[in-house]
Amino acid sequence: MLLKYGLPVLAALAAVFSVVSVKRMTPVHAEVAPPVPPPSAQFANQVGAVGLVEASSENVAVSVPVPGLVTRVAVRVGDTVRRGQPLFQLDDRDLRAELALRESNRDLAIAKLARMESAPRPEEIPPAEARVAEAKAQLADAETQLRLIESVKDRRAIKEEELQRRRRAVDTAKARVEQSEASLRLILAGSWKSDIEVTRAELKQAEAQVARIKADIERLTVTAPIDGRLLQVKVRAGEYAQVGTLSQPLMLLGAGGRLHIRADIDEKDAWRVKAGAKGVASVRGNAAIRYSLDFVRLEPYVIPKRSLTGDATERVDTRVLQAIYALPNEAPVYPGQQMDLSIEGASR
Repeated sequence: MLLKYGLPVLAALAAVFSVVSVKRMTPVHAEVAPPVPPPSAQFANQVGAVGLVEASSENVAVSVPVPGLVTRVAVRVGDTVRRGQPLFQLDDRDLRAELALRESNRDLAIAKLARMESAPRPEEIPPAEARVAEAKAQLADAETQLRLIESVKDRRAIKEEELQRRRRAVDTAKARVEQSEASLRLILAGSWKSDIEVTRAELKQAEAQVARIKADIERLTVTAPIDGRLLQVKVRAGEYAQVGTLSQPLMLLGAGGRLHIRADIDEKDAWRVKAGAKGVASVRGNAAIRYSLDFVRLEPYVIPKRSLTGDATERVDTRVLQAIYALPNEAPVYPGQQMDLSIEGASR
């Protein structure tokens, strides 16, 4: 009896258990709405693109003309700055010491030129005139002595040597008169024109050296190149600022006003987009928020794609045509934010 009825019953129970287990383990395919609806088509013929929000001036990466130690940062993120406003300061102590030396050389050249241009000094003229009078008096005395000895009738009463000596004394006195008069004329003439020109050239050179050091000092104060708002500040006092293109800019600056979207259009769809094409942008995370865009321009050069969305099907070697659109003023988006674009395009 047990074998006749027990085995079939056990088999039936096992079959029922298997059916129930399989039914419970089978996943339920329920139709669930996505948490965020995908962007919908806005035009009969459209081209999809992904864009990054940027300032109307494009994002300006502020750099430094020379590397150096940052001593002061004068702004913070979000500050509105005017063109020429100081952003941060590099160490300029060595240049200021050099400036003091160059200014002292300039002051010395100024004093030297002033002395030469004011020559002759009034105090120098009376001594020179006195030397002329003295030389003339000595000449008169020598001529008197010569006339006395030449007035002697009997040549035997005088020595020929004495006569020649007095004649030479007259010549010497005349030369002294000429020398003293020439010295007086030189004093009255003032400084030589060529000497003044050389001193002026030295002064000009000294002033140029001062101006160069001041320009070097001025370069160490990094100023805002445009009117705008600071988007990023990645430099602090005490850090060393490197020159050149950095992976992380020291400061990122953008013009205020309307924001722009830089849309990347795949090169295979580039032919479908014409200048002036209409565009609509939707915010990532809420496709219901859409903004009508104003066309600004097309960048007339196809470049490798740089802003990646993270899509698994996206190729890194994709080349894109970039189109620039302007967002409405009231759009609550931020520079660097990614947005989905629908651009009106030609039919395939």
